[in-house]
Amino acid sequence: MGRTGMGRPLPNPAAETRSFWEGCSEGELRYQTCEACGVVQITPRSVCSHCQSALLAWKRSSAVGTVLSFTTVHRAPTEAFRAMAPYTIVMVDMNEGFRLMVNCDRALLPTLAIGGRVRIGFEDVDGMKLPHAQALS
Repeated sequence: MGRTGMGRPLPNPAAETRSFWEGCSEGELRYQTCEACGVVQITPRSVCSHCQSALLAWKRSSAVGTVLSFTTVHRAPTEAFRAMAPYTIVMVDMNEGFRLMVNCDRALLPTLAIGGRVRIGFEDVDGMKLPHAQALS
């Protein structure tokens, strides 16, 4: 994780995740698939987790998924997140077969439920676009 001037941790893209974060900056949710066996990678890697092929491709997601779980953080783990508390983190099973853990848009909270459908949008945080769960409209 990188840090901003205010001390809030931000993602630090690595070789395996660079395409994901580039997509976010363009308002596009991307996921990785294996062109050899067709498996969707839940975590981006340099080789397929199923067949170890290096023939990997990035695809554009519909950005729609189902809430697997969520939790509301009332006591932030570090000083950097205390100003955000309380905040809600959502685990989303995306339509394409990968999983994403993201912060939740406050407007979604009244209707947030396990099994509910959400859309992944993007919010600008200190110059970086981060995915977050929002109401499916």
